[in-house]
Amino acid sequence: MPALIRDTRDPTTALPRAEWQARDDAHRQRADDLTADWRVRVQRGEKHPIEDFLFTYYPLKPGLLRRWHPGAGLELTDAASLDRATWRWYRTEGTGVTVDAAALLEARGSTVDFIEKLLSRTAARVSQFGCFGLHEWAMVYRQGEHRHPVPLRLGQAATDEVVESHHIGCSHFDAFRFFTPDAVPRNRLRPTREGVAELEQPGCLHAGMDVYKWAIKLGPLVPGEVLLDAFALARDIRWLDMRASPYDMAPWGAEPVAIETPEGKAEYVRQQRAFADRSNALRARVVEAIQVARRAV
Repeated sequence: MPALIRDTRDPTTALPRAEWQARDDAHRQRADDLTADWRVRVQRGEKHPIEDFLFTYYPLKPGLLRRWHPGAGLELTDAASLDRATWRWYRTEGTGVTVDAAALLEARGSTVDFIEKLLSRTAARVSQFGCFGLHEWAMVYRQGEHRHPVPLRLGQAATDEVVESHHIGCSHFDAFRFFTPDAVPRNRLRPTREGVAELEQPGCLHAGMDVYKWAIKLGPLVPGEVLLDAFALARDIRWLDMRASPYDMAPWGAEPVAIETPEGKAEYVRQQRAFADRSNALRARVVEAIQVARRAV
């Protein structure tokens, strides 16, 4: 796991109003920029088979995504009269407002412990780069009806041949559980929900996207900048996941990464390595946020 940056500040540090409001404004603007296209599509009633996933599988709506949290251990001065003082997991001291780390850790202690263990163990493992995104192919293997109403790029028969000509080693339970019945025995691993902390590894695209999920579950313990970085990572990974999938995503501007070819495999692994580095850096920042919260109690 990347070396964590140890926080040496006092248990609570006061942020002047001008400073924290500038961070708040920047966060809301960035969140709006990241979700602008999605919000336009919602108003038009349009679906997007790539990016809608970020707002269905990860159920955090843009209104909450644009809420900036400082993380534990920072007091927002002159904030007691603002709406923020009424947000869940916040407490007021005089004219200042802070994240109530003690209350949140008491209420969600087992969840926080699990997330810290999962992210730390995942980051400590050696990244695996031999899956080539075949989990998406296994989800349509020998299946007449598919999860996405999008044509298969190679057709059903040729898609099945790609699956049959490769070894599949999916380590992510939430991908594996969508394998078709015929594809399940082709996976050399048997991930389970209970054993997720024992198999997750940094090269897995879905594990990288899920850093965003874990940041959501930690609520205001995670600084807003970390949350938006995790969202941006999840969105970038999602595009590769679908470009490397068996679906024809060209109508949505997603040219295929043809993992059935040597060139496509090489491109997939190149991007996969970069995402592994980005996801591990974010894991370290989320774990550090948890550790700061524990010190703030």
